[in-house]
Amino acid sequence: MAERKPLISGNWKMHYNHLEAIQVVQKLSYLLRKSDYDAVDVSVHPPFTALRSVQIVLESDKIPIGLGAQDCHWEEKGAFTGEVSPPMLAKLNTSYVIVGHSERRQLFGETDEDVNRKVKAVIAHEMTPIMCVGETLEEREAGSAVDKCGGQVEAGLAGVSKEQVGAMVIAYEPIWAIGTGRTATPADAQEIIAAIRARVAATHGDSAAASVRIQYGGSVKGANAAELMAEPDIDGALVGGASLEPDEFARIVRYREA
Repeated sequence: MAERKPLISGNWKMHYNHLEAIQVVQKLSYLLRKSDYDAVDVSVHPPFTALRSVQIVLESDKIPIGLGAQDCHWEEKGAFTGEVSPPMLAKLNTSYVIVGHSERRQLFGETDEDVNRKVKAVIAHEMTPIMCVGETLEEREAGSAVDKCGGQVEAGLAGVSKEQVGAMVIAYEPIWAIGTGRTATPADAQEIIAAIRARVAATHGDSAAASVRIQYGGSVKGANAAELMAEPDIDGALVGGASLEPDEFARIVRYREA
């Protein structure tokens, strides 16, 4: 089987207007080389208001960075004030869509059922979901991290075909490590991600489990990226704060040189 190509994704969250976003992605493109793109896939996930501007820069300058969104609704259209649909994103040549981020689950009440609907909708419009799972500090200390993440994986992938699961991305983000400066040790991250891969194998078969890419997210920086990426089941990173600085994000993309 072909080796899983790592995916390094920058989730900008609610940062940067469209003019700032243009500057950031241009600066990032100056820092990255062909050898970087050959070794890893890279995506950036600006706010909705900056997607079109970033798309134009990426396409006009032929920058091989994937355009990503941070969320979407599962319906194609309708009376859903403030929401953005999968077809709207697809028309912007969006490649990746983050679904089920812990901030969406915790702050906006998204359920596993919502996440499952979004996964299916993103796939239906020929984009790749990055489905996030993760446990709270309380759940980790109670010893239920594996069960919590496994349950989210199973619910999020319900009704998705083996082939579709194999082509998508799962991101393990321990909630206690997001934006806190705390990072799961490489061994901790590997343990949970291996368990996630085992759950995919149990629900969708060994082939899907072998090909699905599983990222780690949670205070990833240039200083710890290489150590995390050295683990056998970690196939990339979903980067928050560090992706806002092109120099630091480029260091993460270039983890092999650390």
